[in-house]
Amino acid sequence: MKKSHWITLAFIFTIFLISFRQYDQNRVITNKSFGTGEKVEYRVHYGFINAAEAKVEIGRSISTINSRPCFKVNVSGRTVGAFDLISRVRDTWRSYIDTSAIIPLMFEREIQENKYRKDEKVMFNHTKDQAISTVKNETKTYNVPNNIHDIISGYFYLRTMNFERIQEGEVIEIPTFFDGDVYKLRFKYAGRDVIKTKYGKTRVLRLNPLIPDNKFFKGDEPMRLWVSDDTNKIPLKAKVELVIGSLEMDLKSYKGLKKEIVWF
Repeated sequence: MKKSHWITLAFIFTIFLISFRQYDQNRVITNKSFGTGEKVEYRVHYGFINAAEAKVEIGRSISTINSRPCFKVNVSGRTVGAFDLISRVRDTWRSYIDTSAIIPLMFEREIQENKYRKDEKVMFNHTKDQAISTVKNETKTYNVPNNIHDIISGYFYLRTMNFERIQEGEVIEIPTFFDGDVYKLRFKYAGRDVIKTKYGKTRVLRLNPLIPDNKFFKGDEPMRLWVSDDTNKIPLKAKVELVIGSLEMDLKSYKGLKKEIVWF
C-alpha cells in the first residue's frame, strides 16, 4: 500500500471502527444511536500545530439505492496550515447504509492527495458476496467474504452495539473491502474511562485498532480511540503514534445527535 494511503487510513481508522452480522434485507437492527441531520467535526493536530480537519455528516433526508432506503453518510478530510503546504489532502468518502440492516449498498470516494487523484464507486451485492468497483470507465467485480463492509458503514453498525456484552480485552476481526482488496481488520475493546474535552469531562469507551507491523507507526498498539459511552457512541478523541511523533484528533463541534452527551 502507498505511503499516502497508510496516512489516510490512519485518520480514517481513528474515526471509524467496524462490526458485522449476517446480511438479511428483512432484518431490522434497533437503532437509537443516529439519524438524519447529524454532523460532527474534528480537529487533527501534531503537537500544537493544526494538521487537518475532518467532518462526518448524515444527510438530512433518506436516499434510495436499489429500492432500499439508506442513510447517506459523507466523510471529508483536508489538511490545513503548514501541513497543507507539505502534503495537500482533499478527500471525500461516502457510504449509503441500509436504514434497517445497517450494511453498505454503495460506497464512493473522491481522493485528492497532492497530484494523486482517484474517483471510485463500489456497489455491494451482499446476496452474491460481491463488490463491484468502478474507477474511471473500468469496472471490476471482486468476490468478498460474507458480511463485508466498507470503512464507514461498519462504524455506524458499531454504534448500535451493546458494549455491556463485550468483554474488556476482546478482539473483533472484521473483513473490509478497500481499494480492491479485503483486509482483516482487528480491534480491541480496552474498557471504560473518563476524558476531558473542550466541552468538559465525559465517560468513554476505549477502542484500539490493531494493525500489522508498519514502519510509519510506533508501538504494538499505535492507534487509540475514545468513544462516548452513551447511545450516540461518537468518537471524541483519537491518537496515532507515529515514528516521527503523534497525531491527535479532538472533537471540534457537533449537532443533530440523537441524545445530548452528558458533560460534567
